[in-house]
Amino acid sequence: MRTYLVVIDDSPEATLALRFAARRAARTGGGVMVLAIVEPQDFLAFGGVQATIEAEAREQAEALAEAAANAIAQEANVSPKILVKSGKPAEVVREVIGASDDIAALVLATAPSGAPGPLVSHFTGNDAGTLPCPVMLVPGGIDIERLDAVS
Repeated sequence: MRTYLVVIDDSPEATLALRFAARRAARTGGGVMVLAIVEPQDFLAFGGVQATIEAEAREQAEALAEAAANAIAQEANVSPKILVKSGKPAEVVREVIGASDDIAALVLATAPSGAPGPLVSHFTGNDAGTLPCPVMLVPGGIDIERLDAVS
C-alpha cells in the first residue's frame, strides 16, 4: 500500500503536512504513517530525574501522535499507523523509511518564514538524493483552501 510518512511535532506546519498526506492517501487509496520523535536530551541529569524527563517526553510524543491520528481519521477517513521512536530526527526518519518498502513519500512542511526547518533542510540539502522515496514539501504559508485543492 502506498504510504505517506509524516513527522509530527507541535508546529503548525506539521499539521499542514499531515492534512496534505491524509488527503492524498484518501484520494489514492493509500495510508499514512505518523512518526513522532523523542529527541535525545542535551544534558544528563541524575538517573531518576533523567528517566522522568525522558518518560515525560515520550508521553508527550505519544499524545501528539494519537491526536494526529484522530485528526486524520476524522478529516480523511484514513486509519494511520503510529510510530513513536527515540533518536536524532534525521537518523530516525531514514531508519523508518529503510525499514518499509510501502513508504511512497516523506511529507514535510516548511516553516512559513525564516529557515525551512531542520528536517526540510536535511532532506533537501546534501542528502536530497539519498532517500529511496520522494520528499514532498508543503509550503508553511499555504492557506487551507489551496492546500485542499492541490491535495
